[in-house]
Amino acid sequence: MSSYETMPFHLETERLILRPWAESDAAEFSALLSERGDETYTVERGRKGIVELLTATETTGIALLPVQRRAEGDFIGYCGLIIGRSTLEEPEIAYELFRHAHGLGYATEAAGAVLDAAAATGRKRLRSTVGSWNTPSLRVLEKLGFERDRVSMEGTKEVVWLTRSLP
Repeated sequence: MSSYETMPFHLETERLILRPWAESDAAEFSALLSERGDETYTVERGRKGIVELLTATETTGIALLPVQRRAEGDFIGYCGLIIGRSTLEEPEIAYELFRHAHGLGYATEAAGAVLDAAAATGRKRLRSTVGSWNTPSLRVLEKLGFERDRVSMEGTKEVVWLTRSLP
């Protein structure tokens, strides 16, 4: 088992609440994933995805959390820590928001709360990987103090690797 503390699974910011997944998130989660445009995700697939996320959280003590706006109460995406292309010792920060929530500072706000939660676990460094085409996401990470580490190719796609030390 990990020597790190379990990540807090309920985070609040001025405008956002990050909380554990519920089965009732399946339709919106599926819609968010479908918005990527590469395939359509069914509600059942969203439900299975949530079960997988909850299982991973039980195993790792880190979580990808739904993000909802505090005032409106609506689901706008997710943000949290995953193993991804990294390790449990240096997990990746990951986030994705509906397009209608882009450009409003929500990703930076949610990821900032996740940075604090990661530091509370005792970790010393986080990673992130982002497609080189995703300029808005790269900007969010740079605002949060992530620095470019390297670039790799995954098939025909260029991936930027970033790191950030934690206090």
